[in-house]
Amino acid sequence: MLVESKIRLPFMKMHGLGNDFVVVDGRDSRFELTDSLISAVADRHRGVGFDQLAVILPSDVDAHLDFYNSDGSKSAACGNATRCIARFLMNETGKTTLDLKTDRGILHAIDQGEGITAVNMGPPMLNWNEVPLAYECDTLSLPIDGAPTATGMGNPHCTFFVDDAEQVNLEGRGSETEHHALFPERTNVQFATVIAPNRLRMRVWERGVGVTLASGSSSCATAVAAARRGLTGRSVTIDLDGGQIQVDWRDDGVWMAGPTAHVFDGVFTLEFLAGV
Repeated sequence: MLVESKIRLPFMKMHGLGNDFVVVDGRDSRFELTDSLISAVADRHRGVGFDQLAVILPSDVDAHLDFYNSDGSKSAACGNATRCIARFLMNETGKTTLDLKTDRGILHAIDQGEGITAVNMGPPMLNWNEVPLAYECDTLSLPIDGAPTATGMGNPHCTFFVDDAEQVNLEGRGSETEHHALFPERTNVQFATVIAPNRLRMRVWERGVGVTLASGSSSCATAVAAARRGLTGRSVTIDLDGGQIQVDWRDDGVWMAGPTAHVFDGVFTLEFLAGV
């Protein structure tokens, strides 16, 4: 990392349903991220630990957000981090609605009250080349054992519907599917069980991260996949390892709503920064 001499870098630790983030407010700071810095901060024993690192940047709308996975790769979308940062900015500004620019596009966030923050993650991408896939095929039923469904939410998703998500070897099947040749940019992987026409149980393997307690974009992708397959309606509650999230696939996009937590603030020391 290249940082101005004698400047220490502040950060915030946040999570949405246990999906945890290190957030750096870059609106008034001068710093440069490197893969080595991201890896060092991601280390849960020697750094801070996170599923994604998010950076808040100045923008012509309320803010611009960049997202990085724990392996240093960049992601265009991160639903739970977007909700966490939206809540932080709402508390900072007093606003109840925000427009946040991401590589996915401009996402609209609203304060639903009682600590619930909702974000419109935009329309799902359902064509094979939008996900993207390596070649043309039916995204509703992929030519992979288990016939999963592919969905693009600014990042690629592969959703398996199984009898019992609790019994899935998440580490083994998740890692294998993430690197399947059908996904040229790798993929997030979900295993979901239908509990009721408006409820799903889901477990998540995130691209570039591994097993996570929750994932916003994965929740959106799974809700869309379930509705497309006629397994549920378009509004569902999803039970994740970290808690419940509400997803509603509307005409204007896929809305997700749930609680967030701003856990603590910290500052990376000069000693830590000098080592990376």
